[in-house]
Amino acid sequence: MLELALDPMTWTILCIVAFAAGFIDAIAGGGGLLTVPALLTAGLPPHLVLGTNKLAASFGSLTASVTYYKKKLFNPSFWKKSIAATALGALIGTLIVDHLSTDFLNKLLPIVIISVAIYSLFGSLNHSESVEMPKDIPNLAPKQISQGLALGFFDGVAGPGTGAFWTASNAYLYKMNLLLNCGVARSMNFVSNVVSLSAFIVLGHVNFLLGITMGAFLMFGAWLGAHSAIRFGSKLIRPLFNTMVILLALKLAYEAYL
Repeated sequence: MLELALDPMTWTILCIVAFAAGFIDAIAGGGGLLTVPALLTAGLPPHLVLGTNKLAASFGSLTASVTYYKKKLFNPSFWKKSIAATALGALIGTLIVDHLSTDFLNKLLPIVIISVAIYSLFGSLNHSESVEMPKDIPNLAPKQISQGLALGFFDGVAGPGTGAFWTASNAYLYKMNLLLNCGVARSMNFVSNVVSLSAFIVLGHVNFLLGITMGAFLMFGAWLGAHSAIRFGSKLIRPLFNTMVILLALKLAYEAYL
């Protein structure tokens, strides 16, 4: 683990950013859009940024997923294939991230994310008012496995935007209301976070003190964000989701092409 000598102001800023990221990520995903650039700005090497961010993010995604589970907005038995596929995808992505050429991905990601942004603006994210999953979903297992592998892999390789991708792809693949959607997205994000974090720990790419400190603030932000989403519903979720996806798309497009 690399020891860092961060001044008190930098620590304070990172903790504030972590709180905001936890709040946003619990509602709409994309909290890594805030924490990853903040950690890079603080002077951490890129791989240490990814590992430390996974540690902090795991606190927030755990808090959010437990909150949704307690409110009966996530049913693990229904999503067991997704859980297994997501874990496998995250492990594969993290193990090869040191050896993968990212140039092609850097060019491709902005296109993918902008497509998601367009869908979120003009598509419908709230297909149903029911608080239960529909009983008849064609090709459920292949959808869950392919979605879990792809998004788990993405979270293992990169991370920021994974929650937003879960929210958008859930809306496309399944007929569920937006709160159920958020419950699934946050829970799956927790699965990939924990698996990827475990691999990063083995690889030695985690600063524990910084990650745990930011994680505590992420937990509080995630708790507040999840309860806010449950209370205010789509009136709060939809604008935040759209905003985070578009910001993420613009940021990646700027970095990749400009």
